[in-house]
This record gives sequence, structure tokens and C-alpha cells, in this order.
Amino acid sequence: MTVAPNSLPRPTALSVNLNKVALVRNTRHLGIPSVTLAAAQCLRAGARGITVHPRPDERHIRAHDVHDLAALLKDWPDREFNIEGNPFHNLMGFVSAVRPHQVTFVPDSEGQFTSDHGWNFPADAERLRPLIDEARSLGARVSLFMDAEPGQMAGAKAAGADRVELYTEPYAAAWGTPQRVTQLERFRAAAQAALDAGLGVNAGHDLNRDNLTAFLRTVPGVSEVSIGHALIADALEMGYAATVASYNRCIDEAFAR
Repeated sequence: MTVAPNSLPRPTALSVNLNKVALVRNTRHLGIPSVTLAAAQCLRAGARGITVHPRPDERHIRAHDVHDLAALLKDWPDREFNIEGNPFHNLMGFVSAVRPHQVTFVPDSEGQFTSDHGWNFPADAERLRPLIDEARSLGARVSLFMDAEPGQMAGAKAAGADRVELYTEPYAAAWGTPQRVTQLERFRAAAQAALDAGLGVNAGHDLNRDNLTAFLRTVPGVSEVSIGHALIADALEMGYAATVASYNRCIDEAFAR
């Protein structure tokens, strides 16, 4: 078993989204930068998981990346593999093939630039329920990408989800403005509603080293944050190891007494 420095479990786990590493690689045909090497370095530095979002157009993560990462993570049995995507597109084939620890259902269109909204209940319940059941039968924890709307959380639970991932871009966009307090309260209420419904809580989208600590101090019960764009941008300047350590310090500061 591979042992990472500073890898003791934290109240909130850091999962590193590697899409942007793949995006840079795909601009040439040289295989660099390596997605699997990036994953290994992040895991060695203390990341608790790896996230990918393999879109149908393969503009960043490609099918072989999913399989290569699944093989890599077999050497890290205490870490998690999270695959995101729309279950009505190409996602379920990956879930069946590699059996990730967690699958995050995201309601993206095929050509969508980036994720920008969550599922809606009760409207999406009936079509999601059989796919949630299928993913869970394959051994995956199911998380649903959701807007921070407290009234939606009971519906996500009723559809069979294990967790929700709160879409945090509105909070990130409000950082440094008077709306920050309002957004924090909105996310606090949504997370509490999810916990009250019996759901776990994840969060992600535009979280970074500036806004992460305040978010975790205010929003209860966040089990995992999935961070990609900002973390990979930081790693271009700091390196993977120093960047992961920095994000883990942000998490530690949120729970320091």
C-alpha cells in the first residue's frame, strides 16, 4: 500500500479534478502532461480522491484516462475515484466498466462549456431513479449535482441519492462582494436541509484557496470538495505537491479551534 505524507483523514476530503490537465495534453499528440502522473503526484501529496468528467466529445478526459486512473487507484485503496457526467450520455458505460467509488450525476448538455446548474425535483425524479439504482447496484455511491435550494434536497433523497454536490459557482462569484454573506447563508441552509434529509454533502465549482476556508467554516457537514480549474492553475505555478498541501491547509484552517 502506498502511503502519502500528511494523509490523515480530514473532516472534508479534497478530490482533485484532472480535466484541465487532459485539456492541455490534448492540444498536442505527445501525451504530456500526463493525467496519471498528475494523479499520482496529487495522491502522494495527500489528495483523498481523483475526479474526472469524461464528456462525450472527449475535449479533455478521454476514455483511456478513465481506465488508466482506475488502474492507478487500485494501488491507493484508501483513496476514492469519482466520475462525473450526465447519466443519459456516456457516463454509465464507465460506471459499469471501472466501478468507481462515487459517481456524480450532472445535468449537462453534450456541448456545454462547463456545468452551470443542478437537477430539478420532482421533475427529474422518475428518469433519474433507475439510473441511480443501477449505479448503486454496481457499488458506487451516487451524488447528484444540485443548486443550493433547500427545498430540493428531500427530492434528491427520495430519488435514491446518497449525496448531493452543491454547485458553488454563485458563492465563488459573490466572493469579495456584499452578496458573499447572503450566498453563504444560502449554502448553509441547503447543506443543512440535505443533512436533515439523510444525504451526505459534497461541494464544487470555482472553489479556490481564497474562498474555500470561509465556505467550510459556514456550511455544515461537507464531506468532499472537488476542485479542478483553480487547483490546476495553481499547480502550474507551485507544482502539484505544494498546491495540494496548500488546499489541505485551507481545509485544516476551516476546522481549527
